[in-house]
Amino acid sequence: MRQVRTALALLGATLCTLAGVALPASTAAASPDAGPTTPAPKKLFTIRDERIQESSGLAKSVKHSGIYWTVNDSGDTGRVFAVDGTTGKVKAVLRFGAKVTDVEALGVDRDGTIYIADIGDNKENREQIEIYTIPEPATLEDEANVKYHRYDFKYPDGAHDAETLLIEPGTSQLYIVTKALKGTGAIYAAPPAPSREGTNDLTKLAAAPTGVITDGTFLPDGQRVVLRTYADVTTVAWSETPNAIARGAAPLGQGETVAVGPTDGSVLVGSEGANSGVYQVQVPAKAAASTPPKTSATPKPATTGDSNNADSGKSHNLRWIIIGAALFALIITVITFPPGRRERQDRQAENDRLTGQSPPPPHRRQHS
Repeated sequence: MRQVRTALALLGATLCTLAGVALPASTAAASPDAGPTTPAPKKLFTIRDERIQESSGLAKSVKHSGIYWTVNDSGDTGRVFAVDGTTGKVKAVLRFGAKVTDVEALGVDRDGTIYIADIGDNKENREQIEIYTIPEPATLEDEANVKYHRYDFKYPDGAHDAETLLIEPGTSQLYIVTKALKGTGAIYAAPPAPSREGTNDLTKLAAAPTGVITDGTFLPDGQRVVLRTYADVTTVAWSETPNAIARGAAPLGQGETVAVGPTDGSVLVGSEGANSGVYQVQVPAKAAASTPPKTSATPKPATTGDSNNADSGKSHNLRWIIIGAALFALIITVITFPPGRRERQDRQAENDRLTGQSPPPPHRRQHS
């Protein structure tokens, strides 16, 4: 009998364990942290033009749909290339007569003005940096002598190397983000209305996010900035104190460029070198603190059927818990209570046989 009770105890413990794990398994299946998969980078085009060997800036055109402007890194003359965002072919070259030093970035404001940022300074010994502006042309064709304006700037704390120009969409306010191989760079603001006479003083706003920052762009909402490093892209919530809120991987290569993408929520990223590919990637987004369970990429409001399914799952788990508890109670009763009446009768009969006594007559209830 002891062996039977032991076996029952083991069986009951096993069933109780199974009942106990039923609820966590169901809860994990409906974890709210599960979300849609981020789309993989999509290659849009390759820049194969022999004149573009070191694409070091990329900006979406305002006046020409599907066109992106790019420039070469240091060593080139003052010129800007219009590249087809589907084929990668050069549609026009705009030349301006400035003697540039190290062009590293460019941007386009809401009015269609192209900003060419001559801000590279690997040795950090330039007394000032320059930004040139030219208008986007009405038609895409080569121009040899485009009229330009020049703006000079200097940092408040000495020379810095930089490869990032930001243009705020609503105000055309200019910002420069410095590049630091050790530590972190910084974000500097130009005067709201820079002058073409004399040198404009930059103002340091805040430290930049970590990483060697090689380019950046405001998103159309003006509330976020995407910064590019050699290996990834970072989304920054723009405010008086810019704050990095999300980071995502980018295609490998010497990542040098980022621009607003052809669709909402995307950017284009490119790299230096001949035949460089340009990819469309998702803008890194901050994960929600708490989101409802999802079965598809598009969230749907809860329905009666969904509630019934959830209640059914809870009932199923509760049923297993009740079954486990009942089995456990039965096992405790078998193990801890004295042997039953049948066992006592069998033991009495065995004693009578050994002593030679006759078994007592069965007790009968008297009826009144």
